[in-house]
Amino acid sequence: MSRNPATLFSRRSALAAGIAPALLTPALGLDALGQSADPSPSNSGASMLEWRDLFNGRDLSGWVNVNCAEDTWSVRNGLLVCSGSPIGVMRSDRHYENFLLHIEWMHLEPGGNSGVFIWSNAVPGERNRLPNGVEVQMLENDWVKLNTKPGQEPPPIAYVHGELFGVGGVETLPDNPRGTRSKSIENRCLPRGNWNTYVVSAVDGVVKLSVNGKFVNGVAKATQKKGYLCMESEGAEIHFRKIRLLELPPGVTDASQVAPVLG
Repeated sequence: MSRNPATLFSRRSALAAGIAPALLTPALGLDALGQSADPSPSNSGASMLEWRDLFNGRDLSGWVNVNCAEDTWSVRNGLLVCSGSPIGVMRSDRHYENFLLHIEWMHLEPGGNSGVFIWSNAVPGERNRLPNGVEVQMLENDWVKLNTKPGQEPPPIAYVHGELFGVGGVETLPDNPRGTRSKSIENRCLPRGNWNTYVVSAVDGVVKLSVNGKFVNGVAKATQKKGYLCMESEGAEIHFRKIRLLELPPGVTDASQVAPVLG
């Protein structure tokens, strides 16, 4: 029996993500107890929101190549494949503000590096080739070992898995500070060759990250809170599948907190 993935986002998860269940229950077609609610207009008048696939498993519809090569992003056997070369991004074809994002990813190489930028301007920097926004980091487990200098004590591995941080001038307030970044409080990422699942809650400048079934990180007070989603190519092959988004009602956002719309 198939289940609507929206129902999997429980009241407990909503609280962990900083979202009031009262906001989510009508949007997900649930009553206050999480039971199926009558979706007819006569019930409450609330419009139904639905999970939407951002990757259809066939092509790159809905995505725009920003500064990658023609073959950096491709579809292979129903998977979204990123070669990792060159460094750059592809962006969503529209802005998003408040949403839940479900994304599954798998690294193929030791120490692989990638991520997804949210609320981004999708304009790459001249030197780093990456845009601004809030980055949701995706690192393979050997990244720390391969990037620790001789004689240097490596940081705990949980410091890099699922890090959240503002980039390109976007500022955030980290839940679990490591400098300006927020580190996961528990390492839950699986090594290369295994699928990892992120659920990202992004609401009114607050981001909460669930890694493989548990919320372990967050940031708040993002200075930019509406913009593009950008998928990152950063030197290593990575595969993606099941990229889904549930768009939530907008918040109070002024023009200074919105990334410019690109032509």
